[in-house]
Amino acid sequence: MDENLKIKNFGIIGFPLLHTFSPSYFTRKFANENIEAIYRAYPLENVESFYTLTKEISFTGMNVTIPYKERIIPYLDELDPVAAEIGAVNTIKFANGKTIGYNTDAFGFEVSLMELIDHPVNIHGALVLGSGGASLAVCYTLKKLQIPYRIVSRTSKANLRYENIDQSILKTVNLVVNTTPLGMYPNINGKPDIPYQGLNENYFLYDLVYNPEKTIFLSEGFNRGCKIKNGLDMLFLQAERSWQIWNQPEM
Repeated sequence: MDENLKIKNFGIIGFPLLHTFSPSYFTRKFANENIEAIYRAYPLENVESFYTLTKEISFTGMNVTIPYKERIIPYLDELDPVAAEIGAVNTIKFANGKTIGYNTDAFGFEVSLMELIDHPVNIHGALVLGSGGASLAVCYTLKKLQIPYRIVSRTSKANLRYENIDQSILKTVNLVVNTTPLGMYPNINGKPDIPYQGLNENYFLYDLVYNPEKTIFLSEGFNRGCKIKNGLDMLFLQAERSWQIWNQPEM
């Protein structure tokens, strides 16, 4: 068979991948645009299985999600400068026998966030809830936009802990970004433990979770007059940016 006529393989790795958006998104894209390609979910119980998977299947591109956005880095040949600075990868390009890691979360978050806040000058401070791979991309973007931020985490001693967030701290910010899976389907009753009673119409709440459309975190803000947004269009934006990267000419 002509090499150019072979169906290209794409996929997403993570665990457990119960409700990943990417396979259905790219399958629809391939059908609508008459692209000869396959996109599948590959739930890996450990990141070391990446090597085995890529030996069994010849990939053109791959996405990476929880919990491997940081752990995948030692298994890649190269990193794009943005991914290297962020310290997290959600997109891999297979080119010239090498694996190259990229981060398209930051791009997607920046474009999506700007639609919510209009201009960085409207934000005088932010709380970033969570310290995982998605949080790293969010923090990179806030730094780029010159928005001061503090990370809130249950695990890192270097970050602000949830129990330390009081009204005085809440008054120093007007943007709160949830990067944790709290409130995501099927555990829709979860929410980050922050003092919601201190929120008002001057605050912006952004939730990277998109299923359900309005998490309890966003509902708490909405009921107090906050401007809110979920992560659905960020997801579309980062996915399309991944597609652009996979189709860049090989150097």
